[in-house]
Amino acid sequence: MTPEPIPVQAVSAIECRSCGAGAPVDEHFCPQCSRILALGRHGDYFTFLGLPRKLTIAAADLERRFRELSRQFHPDFYYNASQTERLASLERSSYLNDAYRALGNPVSRAEHLLAIEGVTSPPGTEPGAAQVPPALLEEVFALNEELDEIREQREAGRDVAALRARLETARRPIELKREEHVRSLESLGERWDLALDEGDAGEKRAVLEALRDRLLERNYITNLLATIEREMAGLGA
Repeated sequence: MTPEPIPVQAVSAIECRSCGAGAPVDEHFCPQCSRILALGRHGDYFTFLGLPRKLTIAAADLERRFRELSRQFHPDFYYNASQTERLASLERSSYLNDAYRALGNPVSRAEHLLAIEGVTSPPGTEPGAAQVPPALLEEVFALNEELDEIREQREAGRDVAALRARLETARRPIELKREEHVRSLESLGERWDLALDEGDAGEKRAVLEALRDRLLERNYITNLLATIEREMAGLGA
């Protein structure tokens, strides 16, 4: 499931509600009084976890950062603290869980990157839109024709086992397309990380736009496979 867009970081500093000092938005604790800071409008999971905006993240490193921050933010440590600090610990703990889930999955990680980089979908190509991504036209046309025939034969009382076999056959090219997209996302991730290291603005923009297109296609592929599953369920009923 595609996560909801996350507001991009809007401020560079926040005010500590305990002592009134200013603190960088990237900090979790006030540099002046060491009290936990209110979350404010952060919006960047990478920065929150102290990570660069790269699409290749070592699972062990992500897990380590998550565990360390979980201990620091845990509400049990703030049981006797002020109401402001208790609220801040709850906010940061909840946000940390969201960040961990999003960055732990390559697809949601790429979606989050697009959101914070401000790359939006062209009109009419959002998930759920009627327009078929050009790269999938052939597969969609063939699948729709096959599904129409299968529905007609089901209504005519044809052999269910044979129809189920046809659906399995129709599923294979879509599954192959999904596997191709997994490899494509991995390749684009490597390109993004390299462009980030080299500071290549043109390449970064090209990769982000390619990522956007691949993710839109992936969402459409997911919908196609869900359609096949519904047809399978209809045969079972």
